[in-house]
Amino acid sequence: MPTISIFYGIVIQMFWNEHAPPHFHALYGEHEALIDIIKLEVLRGSLPRRALNLVLDWAELHQQELLEDWALCEHLQQPKPIKPLA
Repeated sequence: MPTISIFYGIVIQMFWNEHAPPHFHALYGEHEALIDIIKLEVLRGSLPRRALNLVLDWAELHQQELLEDWALCEHLQQPKPIKPLA
């Protein structure tokens, strides 16, 4: 699964040819959450509150890039890296 960003110990990844709705995986330690790109909410799993807030802030800033990466993955193409949260 391609890693598209890493910040504050949080790894953001996206699978190729994944099921709808458009989403990404956020991993932090032993925690994992699937985040809906359009609604910016947790679909499944969980993260500690602080990590989740950082992920949602980052996703809001890069929502269009995440949707573009989702489209690439749907076509079995490598998603582009996205700048980490600074």
